[in-house]
Formats: sequence, structure tokens, C-alpha cells
Amino acid sequence: MKLICKNIIKTYGNKQALSNIDLELEPGKLIGLVGSNGAGKTTLLKILATLEKPTHGNVYLDGVDLRQKPNAMREILGYLPQNVPVYPNLTAQEYLLYMAAIKGIRRFDAINQIQNLLVQFNLTDTGNKPLSAFSGGMKQRVGICCTLLGNPRIIIVDEPTVGLDPHERVAFRNLLENMASERIVILSTHIVSDVEIAAGRILLLDKGVIQYDGTPQGLVKKFDNQVWEFTLESKEELDYKCHIVNMIQTSSGLRMRGISKVRPHLNATKVSATLEDACLSVMKGRSEG
Repeated sequence: MKLICKNIIKTYGNKQALSNIDLELEPGKLIGLVGSNGAGKTTLLKILATLEKPTHGNVYLDGVDLRQKPNAMREILGYLPQNVPVYPNLTAQEYLLYMAAIKGIRRFDAINQIQNLLVQFNLTDTGNKPLSAFSGGMKQRVGICCTLLGNPRIIIVDEPTVGLDPHERVAFRNLLENMASERIVILSTHIVSDVEIAAGRILLLDKGVIQYDGTPQGLVKKFDNQVWEFTLESKEELDYKCHIVNMIQTSSGLRMRGISKVRPHLNATKVSATLEDACLSVMKGRSEG
């Protein structure tokens, strides 16, 4: 199975949301789509999910043009949008049964799948409680269950960990990582830690352009020997222009973490780069120095 984007461009009026996106996506590794808010991640996911059409370019699923035959994608897709659509008066089980029917899943099969998913995502105690009474995190878990109904071959999730507690976030990332061995799984997020461990491939999107496509380790390696930590009494002490990625006020002054090809301050010491350091620097569009 292969999903191919060829020269995808998306404009809204005079604004270009995506520019010349060329990608080949296959099963085997969890794909992390990373970018700041407004980078174009949701737009790209909606095009892949056939919810929007590109202004120019095409998306192909195993050679099928999804502009012409969007059902080729929709029949095998599990899609979780940023804002989970729910029917407030239904219970979690009623909602999932309804969505299973829309997906064409037989009722007997749907009931078994739903029971397993409710257990997996800690929703078995919701009983007859309507979705309108659910917390944001509970609604998100219901949305995740809906996404996984029918054992989809392609899974696209947009900011899926919003509202989940740390244990639930880790469990869901691990689940997606395991599913990616046989499926195309795309996890979009602006939280780098959501993909740092689980993703085998990173797509770094900034201002509608893919700035990096490769392994997390490969991206981090680009910034070997460029990450520094140092303490200042004030920001004005900085001797050299440096891309600051973190700053903490301590009793001894401002503890800075920055990226520069040369020592940014006399007391600066080199530290190991992280994926977050690398992503923040690329999204700034430069490695300072």
C-alpha cells in the first residue's frame, strides 16, 4: 500500500496554505507530522482524508486518483479531527454503534469491537451518561475509539493527545506505533514529545512547506555540537546572536538553552541536542551562526 502526494498546493484566496508537497507514505513506521499552529498540518491531513481537494496537484492511493475516486480512501480510513464531532444526547456506546453503522460494520462485529475499545480506553464506567456530560479528555477518547472502528488500514489523527492524561498519551502513542507496522499511520502534533519516541519518520512542516523528511535521529544529528546552555543575569548580556529554545528564571539568573554554531557566551557549555531543539530551530528557518 502506498499513498503518494504529487505537487500539492492549497490556497485560500490570496493565502497559500501548502506549497509543492511531494510525499510517498507507506506502512512500517509511525509518521509524525510536526509543525507549529498554523503550519498547514490540518490542511494537509484533510486533503489526504479527501475532506478537501488541493488547489493543484493530486493524491494517489495505490495508483488511484483520489480526486476522481475518494471512496478508495474513505473505505479504509480512520480519521480523528482536531475537534471530535459528537452527538451530545447519545451515550458513548450508542454513538459508537451509530458511527459503526455509517462505516458499514455489521452490528455483531461492531458490538464486540466497541466493548474492546471501551475497555482499552477506560470508558466502560460511563454507562448511560450522555456525551454532553463528558470531559474534554473523555470525548477525545471516544473519538479515538471511533477512529479505530473497523480496523482501518490508514489512520490519520490530528492532535490526538489533547485532553489525555500522561498515561493515556503514552498508551495511545504505543498503540499507534504498533499499528503502523502494517498500516499507514500519521500522527499530527505541535508537541514534539508526542512523536519523539514512537515515530520512525518525521515530516516537519513550516509555513506550508516540508522542511524535513526523515528519521528523528537524522534531524537531531544536524544540530550536533550546536546546542549550548548558559546563565545570564539579564538578556542584554548575550554576546552573540543565538537562537534561544528555552529560558528559565533561576536564583542565579536566566538559565538559557540555545542553538549556535559558535559559543554564544563565555560561560556557555555544549549539551546534547534533542528533537525539540532541532524542530524549533528548523521552524525558525535557520541554525544560528
